[in-house]
Amino acid sequence: MNDSYYILVKDEQTGPYTLKEMLEQDLDVNTMVLTPGSEEWQEASYVPELFEYFEEQGIYFPTEGNLANFWIRLLAYVIDLFLLSIALSFIARDYVIELSKSFNIENPTPAQSIERFKFSLALFVLLALYSTLCESTPMRGSIGKKLCKLAVVDADGRRLSVGRALLRNFAKILSSLPLNIGFLPILWNERRQGWHDMIAKTYIIRREA
Repeated sequence: MNDSYYILVKDEQTGPYTLKEMLEQDLDVNTMVLTPGSEEWQEASYVPELFEYFEEQGIYFPTEGNLANFWIRLLAYVIDLFLLSIALSFIARDYVIELSKSFNIENPTPAQSIERFKFSLALFVLLALYSTLCESTPMRGSIGKKLCKLAVVDADGRRLSVGRALLRNFAKILSSLPLNIGFLPILWNERRQGWHDMIAKTYIIRREA
């Protein structure tokens, strides 16, 4: 029975290797691998038995089985919003209290409406920058996502660059308008992506730790 693996190194086939021997070859996600019983070469990122190897390196591939659903993502968002609100109440307590009073007015004045808009915009920008910072660090996600055991990754399972994380979070403007419709595809999309995820080519996965 053929249980040998082969890999391409500088376009040259090397092997055969046992699985253990192959794992000692300093594989990359783009390393081309020929698995036992297969006649087609494929990237290492598509070989299931290598997933654990890459996870040890901090690479979490998005798969059908680990994509996060809408509800756990919503819970993580609510947690982040709650934590951010607490932070704002300490940083700008008097302003938040005064503004909250105007939100209870049924017919606000133009000045109050402008203040509401400015506050909502500032909150969005602050949340976007906070998420960008967290997603581009080894945390791979905000505190809310961390507590819900979620991680934001690219198609190769890698941590997001600052640029991609920034694109993802500011693209939420499109997902938010109108009526947050851009978040709804997460409910039925096979890849569990909102519009902002599609734009940035990112995924949110569940992980064990």
